[in-house]
Amino acid sequence: MRRKGVLKIVNGFIMIVVVLMAVSCAINPVTGSPNLMLVSKEDEIKLGQQTDTGVTGEYGLYADQQLTGYVDEMGQRLGTISHRRELDWHFKILDVSVVNAFAAPGGYVYFTRGILAALNSEAELAGIMGHEIGHITARHSAQQISKAKMAQYGLSGVSIGLSILGIPGLSSLAELGVGVLFLKFSRDDEREADSLGVEYATKAGYDASHMADFFETLKRMESKADRSGLPDWFSTHPSPEDRERAIRIQFTQMQKKIGLKDPKIDREGYLRAIDGMVYGDDPRQGYVEGNVYYHPTMRLRFPVPAEWVVNDTPTAVQMVSKKKDAVILFSGAPGTTPSDAAQKHVAKAGARVLKSDSARVNGFSAHWVVAEVASRKGTLKVISLFIQKEKEIFGFHGLSSLRLFPQYETLFKNTMNGFSELSDPKKINVQPNRIRARFTKKTDTIENALRVLGVPDHRLKEMVILNGMTPGQNIPANTLLKVVEYGR
Repeated sequence: MRRKGVLKIVNGFIMIVVVLMAVSCAINPVTGSPNLMLVSKEDEIKLGQQTDTGVTGEYGLYADQQLTGYVDEMGQRLGTISHRRELDWHFKILDVSVVNAFAAPGGYVYFTRGILAALNSEAELAGIMGHEIGHITARHSAQQISKAKMAQYGLSGVSIGLSILGIPGLSSLAELGVGVLFLKFSRDDEREADSLGVEYATKAGYDASHMADFFETLKRMESKADRSGLPDWFSTHPSPEDRERAIRIQFTQMQKKIGLKDPKIDREGYLRAIDGMVYGDDPRQGYVEGNVYYHPTMRLRFPVPAEWVVNDTPTAVQMVSKKKDAVILFSGAPGTTPSDAAQKHVAKAGARVLKSDSARVNGFSAHWVVAEVASRKGTLKVISLFIQKEKEIFGFHGLSSLRLFPQYETLFKNTMNGFSELSDPKKINVQPNRIRARFTKKTDTIENALRVLGVPDHRLKEMVILNGMTPGQNIPANTLLKVVEYGR
């Protein structure tokens, strides 16, 4: 390469770095210090809106206006005393059983009903809520995205910063979508969010030290699989060292600083608020029993391959083989007829069709397609079945590599051919498990108190932890406890 050309590249590089420095100097709302930031406040809000659309569509909101209002009211109070009170804050409950809470940029905070079931007081809720608000006020997601952008710039040579100048080349923020929820914060970020959670909850009048109680409870809980695909708390929130101790010390300091007298805990008020909430997976949204998938609302059923893992979200059912080398997907499909849906699928996937036929499956109009589809890991072979049930079109897709497809083809067909109408009232009229708040009748150990309230022995350990108690702990009379009312 000629020296003159090299000088041009170097000079261009320097100019772009200057541009980057000019546009990326942002003041952190929490610390007041400048941060490297390639995501503007406007971008944060836009990303939050895009994320919200994806999250609510993918995972669904819990349909309980009273509980949602309760959570939102507390969130709005904490938002107005945060470092970014000017944001339009949104607090929502996802209809998911996994234990987690998430923050998306721009003022969006999500709680799963799983984490609401695991909390035991308003003070705990306020602490966790303040923690998630802290991620937003300290712009942790924006910082992570900025770092990712910088890494991408570093690999881009003289194209560094061109997207900031309006020149294509960097992935759109919109492409992050639901992926924002899966960003892993650093332990330093978690410490800062804990500290901010203590500050906001204490200023709202709560005993923020109870956030530490929840983290201790969380460590004792067994990680349970969730059909939604969302990770649990520790998968997205790495725990800093001495977390619980630090939280308690910070609360004492903050309480003294603001002169808070009689900090609020309110276990009873919180348990009354979640009384009747669905606990665990909701069978009304679909469930597997005896290697058969049932959907009571849609009145349909089909077999599930033995030992395959089933992930059931509001938008699709995903079945994955034990070796993770084959997948069956089931979901709604766009189109007016099975044939129309098949054509749309082929066009969207860019598939090379090997076979295409109309058919009838258990009385339903259907259309089969066998095709090859290019992917990043090579060519996949896919067998698809589109079925019309009343006004709805549903689609199955069984896929594997070209080499392995023959050994799975019969299984794919058996699952798809098993699609049929669900008419069994016992399978249709299933009910979910629900949280119930009940008072103890006398002073006793937590285990005996739960037994009196009807908890079976094999559920005692789970219920002791769910109540934030320790084995053998003495419980006074007239203490409100959580129990589970079992459905099905």
